[in-house]
Amino acid sequence: MRALLLILVLLGGTAQAQDFPSRPPRLVAGFSAGGTLDIVARLMAEGMSPLLGQRVVVENRPGANGMIAAEGVARGPADGYALLVCPMGTMTISPQLPGASLPIDPPKDLVPVANMIAAQHAMVVSAAAPWRSVEEVVAAARARPGAVSYATAGAGSGQQLSGAWLARLTGTEMTPIPYRGMAPAMPDIVAGRTSFAITNIGDVAGQVAGGELRLLAVASAGGSPLYPGAPLLGDAVPGFEVSGWIGLCGPRGLPRPVVARWASAVARALEDPGILARLREGGMTPRYEDAAGLARTMEADRAKWGRVIREADIRAE
Repeated sequence: MRALLLILVLLGGTAQAQDFPSRPPRLVAGFSAGGTLDIVARLMAEGMSPLLGQRVVVENRPGANGMIAAEGVARGPADGYALLVCPMGTMTISPQLPGASLPIDPPKDLVPVANMIAAQHAMVVSAAAPWRSVEEVVAAARARPGAVSYATAGAGSGQQLSGAWLARLTGTEMTPIPYRGMAPAMPDIVAGRTSFAITNIGDVAGQVAGGELRLLAVASAGGSPLYPGAPLLGDAVPGFEVSGWIGLCGPRGLPRPVVARWASAVARALEDPGILARLREGGMTPRYEDAAGLARTMEADRAKWGRVIREADIRAE
């Protein structure tokens, strides 16, 4: 009887994978349209739709540093029809940040499906700003404590952690300015109302190319293929390094065959020359990992950023 039940379960899982999806699935993005996360979601939805045989729909649900979207997916049906476009901050930083009140526990309530993008970060200021280097920004912050500000995508975001960590390492006081994503922050950074941002290169590549923003340094170790000659922020501030990723996560209990179906679609979409070219033009580096690989990446980043949060005494805004 047990053997029969096991066979029925396996056959049911195989049938579920073969039938999935029978209607349009959704990628839920927790940030506003126009930012890196949204661009990645839409490009991958475009690439995966013909592979899945259904139009993949992108739904933007911004707010609370992506937690509104994360909670919606985590509390929804574990059937694979709604996946979270999950950035590093949501999965590895927010759950460890003292003072952050979260509606869910992302590492427990969401499971990895596949990684899609490695996100290099950079420090940018308005093209009209007087600063030409990281050192000049730090000097300005030291001269006028609290006057230099940095944009964040909310409490627990990689941008908040980056700005707070920079202030800690340089012994300065800088003011965080939260937004509902980096796309809404751009007008204030371009205008100089917010002093700087350390964020995904994909968030700012267009404005840098258009002359609206000045890139001071790449924050990721090894630099960025889009800006091969740019200074490294870690050279100006020893010990500073920020890089991230954007993957897909689903609610706990997601059937393994459905996870495998999505992961296969991600891998194949990232082999499409057109998708690859558009990602790279936007400053994004493809990085496929299956569910197990993304789980290992998450665990390593939780350990890394947990240490940074404790050592730098970083708290929710």
